[in-house]
Amino acid sequence: MPITPFQPPSDPQLRSDPWGWWRKKMPITEKWAYLDHAAVGPLSMPAAAALRNYADQAEREGDTVWPSWAGQVESLRHGFAELLHAEPDEVCFVPNTSAGINLVAEGFPWRSGDTVVIPEGEFPSNLYPWQNQADRGVTVRVVPRRDGRVEVDDLFAHVDDSTRLIALSWVGYASGFRADLETIVRRAHEAGLLVFVDAIQGLGIFDLDLRTVDIDFLAADGHKWLLGPEGFGVAVIRRRHLDRLRCRSVGWNSVRNPFNYAQPKLELRHSAARFEPGSANMSAAAALGASVDLFRAVGRVHGPDAIGDRVVSLATELDDRLRAIGIESQIPKQPQHRSGIVTFSVPGQDPAAVRNRALEQGCVVSCRGGGIRAGIHAYNDSSDLERLVSAVAS
Repeated sequence: MPITPFQPPSDPQLRSDPWGWWRKKMPITEKWAYLDHAAVGPLSMPAAAALRNYADQAEREGDTVWPSWAGQVESLRHGFAELLHAEPDEVCFVPNTSAGINLVAEGFPWRSGDTVVIPEGEFPSNLYPWQNQADRGVTVRVVPRRDGRVEVDDLFAHVDDSTRLIALSWVGYASGFRADLETIVRRAHEAGLLVFVDAIQGLGIFDLDLRTVDIDFLAADGHKWLLGPEGFGVAVIRRRHLDRLRCRSVGWNSVRNPFNYAQPKLELRHSAARFEPGSANMSAAAALGASVDLFRAVGRVHGPDAIGDRVVSLATELDDRLRAIGIESQIPKQPQHRSGIVTFSVPGQDPAAVRNRALEQGCVVSCRGGGIRAGIHAYNDSSDLERLVSAVAS
């Protein structure tokens, strides 16, 4: 079906003050200094409006508007293709990041004796699916991190002729360390290896151009930094790998002629959508699409690096403010490895107690990695950081 080309809004504030423009679309700022995007992000105003509109249409119109809902799903597919500089037919939708990882882990043509290399400290969703291949003869090699860092040479020191794939997170969920994907992918391909990336802690915030960083497989969810609802995520399967992965779950929507119910024929789609076996979560797609358009708007007007630069700047500011009161964070020393995640500890204080004190002062953070984790978004500002620092100082 035809896709309406995306156009950024004409609001002058988007051009003069994109972060203030974005902040106005985040009602949560009226109550909270919300710094927990690495856990669950709040819905943007456009996303919430899309959910309400879907519910109203479903209540009053039923499936008479189904073509419009299906069009929103395809618009979102194109939106993710734009964010990732990929082709729309390489994008498929999954219930969550875990489902996207399992799509690769379960569908890959493993041979007994194969190995997978992953860094230490991955979120369990990027560990268990690979370990679950043990009954197929696959071994997982876990590479120690260095003070939270993923060192490229350390990864490849654990690679040998049995290694088929490297799986890693773009951004560490506890450390906030942003991996050097370009170097990892280049070296992996030179060695004949494939790369899977769990992109949930970086997608949307940092530019990722799959034309130059030629990742083989990727998965992420929309409920963190992308400001969408839980239960709807995205995966990327590059064209060259479509037939490499076995579809472990197929349905009416997996085939080239999905609406030919009378004469069904199992001929898989020539696109990643073959991994979408049934009906889409239309309401979640509409909501996530509305939030993704915020990222697209800023990227179109201010360039692909604007959001990431803003987030790293705020993370660095928080680190500076914490140091000013005698608190050291785990923020990576090199800016290119920084992200929106800043994890720190308060000497002599239980992290949960600090988190609760922050909540009392209207600031939301998490406890991760043995400390307090702040997840800072582009629409946050210095007043949000000051509220957290004030809670820590108290």
